[in-house]
Amino acid sequence: MFDFAIVGAGFAGSVLAERLATQLDARVLILEKRPHIAGNAYDYYNEDGLLVHKYGPHIFHTNAAKVFDYLSRFTAWRPYEHRVQASVDGKLVPMPINVDTLNQLYGMNLTCNDVEAFLASVAEPRGAIVTSEDVVVSRVGRELYTKFFRNYTRKQWGLDPSELDASVTARVPIRSNRDDRYFTDQYQSMPLHGYTRMFERMLDHPNIHVMLNTNYSDIQEEISFRTLIFTGPIDEYFDYCYGRLPYRSLRFEHQTHDCKTFQPAAVVNYPNEHAYTRVTEFKYLTGQEHNKTSIVYEYPTSEGDPYYPVPQPQNAHMYAQYKALAEALPNVHFAGRLATYKYYNMDQVVAQALALFAKIQDRFDEVGSFAMSRNVTSVGTESAIAESDLPSPPGAGRAA
Repeated sequence: MFDFAIVGAGFAGSVLAERLATQLDARVLILEKRPHIAGNAYDYYNEDGLLVHKYGPHIFHTNAAKVFDYLSRFTAWRPYEHRVQASVDGKLVPMPINVDTLNQLYGMNLTCNDVEAFLASVAEPRGAIVTSEDVVVSRVGRELYTKFFRNYTRKQWGLDPSELDASVTARVPIRSNRDDRYFTDQYQSMPLHGYTRMFERMLDHPNIHVMLNTNYSDIQEEISFRTLIFTGPIDEYFDYCYGRLPYRSLRFEHQTHDCKTFQPAAVVNYPNEHAYTRVTEFKYLTGQEHNKTSIVYEYPTSEGDPYYPVPQPQNAHMYAQYKALAEALPNVHFAGRLATYKYYNMDQVVAQALALFAKIQDRFDEVGSFAMSRNVTSVGTESAIAESDLPSPPGAGRAA
């Protein structure tokens, strides 16, 4: 019998598996429906030998030393500060908006001291900040909102910013200086040998067993374990009894070009033209030296793998109903983006997983054993899968 079954081998599931195995000597089974570990952070070398991110760019940044120090156990880092440009009015300008963005766009000579006065002169005051439109127009006015945010948001979400919670556009800062970095966190780095290699090292423990290409629902009656950690969609776990929680998805179009660089920045946003939202060139992220370069176009869609929870009041209400069901289960934990129906950065998912582990550890220390700390979630039959029947976990030496 396993002490824990974990559904999902992304950040939440993998961090919890590593902590449980190494700190509590727990026997852990990870069930992953995809053919690989690392979740959406999965990267690999394509047929030309270029390291690419299968599910779009993943840029690690955090202000949490605890998170950075934890992940540093499994990877060396490449210092990297992310920069984004936006294609607006036929020009490529820095994004987020800063003083250079305004000067290039309007042919002005604003100084950093002039920016706030300029923005105040064009801003549209709002009595209450409720929607994503409210956030932007109250800060930068209608014209900049239209040039940078409105159509990008419509493409990304399939909704107008006036229909979305304020949190969507509140994530993007507006700067009065010349800082063109997309993030300003204290720790900004990329795993030196890629995310997949980092996950391989995280899961390289004899107590951790990974089953790929495996849906939990297909084998839940054939495995025995004491506690379940579920990182998949919470509505799926409860068989959509309150309806399906809405998500936005993405379609990725990868290309390799016979040139050293394709574009002048790691990411170029296209808020107004084209069906795609942005183009990423991976060599900026990885630092790889290569005569060719690989890029990916991102096309938002309403169908496909769930990526982004749609932040609207009716969806929050539906999630609250599922959350109430989850809280009534003494033997199941829910963790990660999909299980808590909230958009998290990678470091936030790691922090959430570490916090959940601390609670489990406290309970273990109090009770003294897994068998006493949790009820049995699924008692296997005679045909239950035994640990000896499982494949070995991915080794640290496998190429990303």
